[in-house]
Amino acid sequence: MKHLLSTEHMSLEDALLILDTAEEMAASQERSIKKLPVLRGHTVATLFFEDSTRTRLSFETAAKRLSMDVISFSAKGSSLSKGESLKDTAQTICAMGAEALIVRHRADGAPMRLADAGWIDVPILNAGDGRHQHPTQALLDAMTMRRHLHTGGNNKAPVGSTLKGSHIIIVGDILHSRVARSNVQLMSTLGAKVTLVAPPTLVPVGIEQWNCDVMYDFDEALAMQPDAVMMLRVQHERMSSAGGGFFPSPKEYQRAYGLDAARVAHMKESTIVMHPGPMNRGLEITAEVADSARSVVTEQVANGISVRMAALYLLLAHGQEIEQ
Repeated sequence: MKHLLSTEHMSLEDALLILDTAEEMAASQERSIKKLPVLRGHTVATLFFEDSTRTRLSFETAAKRLSMDVISFSAKGSSLSKGESLKDTAQTICAMGAEALIVRHRADGAPMRLADAGWIDVPILNAGDGRHQHPTQALLDAMTMRRHLHTGGNNKAPVGSTLKGSHIIIVGDILHSRVARSNVQLMSTLGAKVTLVAPPTLVPVGIEQWNCDVMYDFDEALAMQPDAVMMLRVQHERMSSAGGGFFPSPKEYQRAYGLDAARVAHMKESTIVMHPGPMNRGLEITAEVADSARSVVTEQVANGISVRMAALYLLLAHGQEIEQ
């Protein structure tokens, strides 16, 4: 594995390798001293051309838990305002000693361009590009689902276990969501059935080519008794730049597509509630549900560190053993 850019062409073997390695990383984090020396002396750079809190902190925490040095770059206040290109920025950071780049960019395909253009020769990890891909988010979601499907919670999932026979519904702003696209691709590879639920205005053109079902009635989808319900953030910032209205009002959206206690009451007892964050409480999900026992949002955050540790390890460790 040279880069981690997308879930689109990720094989089942590679997905399981990352997920099983993430479980090993999670086990190492139960110790009083959480740092592993396996990547000591290595340097990774985070290049964030788009705002982020969770993903940036998760990647940086993962790198530091592996004893790596971290170079942190943010577009705000950088030479980008002077016209510096993505190519020049990446080459400058690599010249400072970065052995891998973690890239978030508002343009679809930017990390792929870095990986394919031959400008630099280090592994690229895609931390989210436009509406396109967010592979580590999909992997941490899969890790969370896999644990609940096979062990009912926080216990380690069996090595090589998949999501075969499970059903997840993903609800909300599909149009602007790289999380939805990445999850559909990865969950399908792992054997899960995926159903997308959204108003017609928030369903992208070409959705029929995705490996999933599409529904427009949230309550009808919930009646199928899924194993997991993932609520997506309504991305107001992308809607504003596009212009026009995607739904009549926040109140109408919440009524038709918001997850509240009344809808949760119709789920089977084992169904988990997921959200990639940040949450618009009171819009796509109520505070009561977000803070309920069914919510695994904090588990997703914790699993994100393990998944990103696994990705960095697999790209950079070159066969060095994980110390348990």
